[in-house]
Amino acid sequence: MEETFIVAPERAPAWAQDRSALWNAAEASETRRNSVTGREWELALPSEIGAAERSRIVRDFAQELVGRYGVAVDVAIHAPHREGDQRNHHAHVLTTTRQLEPEGFTAKTRVLDSAKTGGVEIEQMRGGWAELQNRALERVGQVERVDHRSLEKQREAARERGDELKAEELDRDPELKLGPAANSMERREKAAAEREGREYVPVTERGAVVHAARQAREAFRDMRERLDLARETYGIAREEGQGRVSAGLAALRAAAAKDRGAHEAGDFRERLARITGRDGVDRDGPEAETERTDPSQAQERLRETLSRDRGDGIERDGDRPSIRERLDAVLNKPRERLDIEDERERELEKAREIEKARDLDRGPTHGL
Repeated sequence: MEETFIVAPERAPAWAQDRSALWNAAEASETRRNSVTGREWELALPSEIGAAERSRIVRDFAQELVGRYGVAVDVAIHAPHREGDQRNHHAHVLTTTRQLEPEGFTAKTRVLDSAKTGGVEIEQMRGGWAELQNRALERVGQVERVDHRSLEKQREAARERGDELKAEELDRDPELKLGPAANSMERREKAAAEREGREYVPVTERGAVVHAARQAREAFRDMRERLDLARETYGIAREEGQGRVSAGLAALRAAAAKDRGAHEAGDFRERLARITGRDGVDRDGPEAETERTDPSQAQERLRETLSRDRGDGIERDGDRPSIRERLDAVLNKPRERLDIEDERERELEKAREIEKARDLDRGPTHGL
């Protein structure tokens, strides 16, 4: 537990800051035995920000709940469990279901329970929470951003603005959850690999699927950054009066040289090869060519590079699978097998429940 606090309306009674008094009063305000006295929101916190920023954005979210619904908010911010994923910073936010006035608890907040308004309210609060996280990430100089929308909606938005590469990156299933046991095993293996100075290799099948998916997303981000850099370089070169061929060569060199201080120019292609399971590394692309490229070839390569994520339909050589097809082949196969195993486990659990019910119907069994 990192921190706990209560946020209440400005004119709330003083006892609202006492946790026991607050919830005793909330229970006393209900007249039916099955009444709900609290509503919980669980917030995932960015691991890239520090404790002070985590506290700040959770307080801001709690204050938004108070201002929007007039309720009292009880907050607990949790650090990651020692044996779990060390990025798992989160907060539990418990709100009263009645408004808190100077005289005590009054009307129920029905807006979140209504079928007509509940979904809209929750979606708006999710959007507000994403905005709070993004502001915090920006304050600490992080480039990553949070998007609360579903993958499908994010894909649609990317296609609407013509960003086909981003749409491809988002064309995936939600990330598979590791679970506590696998998480603990993978954490120990990562720590051991770091101590021994070797590359981390997942030790569980689920861990391998998650690791491959994360590598794939990283590769797509790298690809987008290279394309953006090529476009920007090309535009600047043209504005400075360079011809198309010279500007194109400058764009290709900029894309190939990205992060050269930390990685060789072919590092991106090698990472893609590792992810997709290819034995060799394709050196036919622009990164492997010298700067003395034939002008017509340079123009064609640049056109292909700058238009691919606009969906211009560039044909691939022969039947060679695309990056997306190779990634899908790697990521979906083990995931399908895990889905089958999960389904089989659910069927076995169902059979055990049926057998247990039959035993109860037969009454107690005595061993002889």
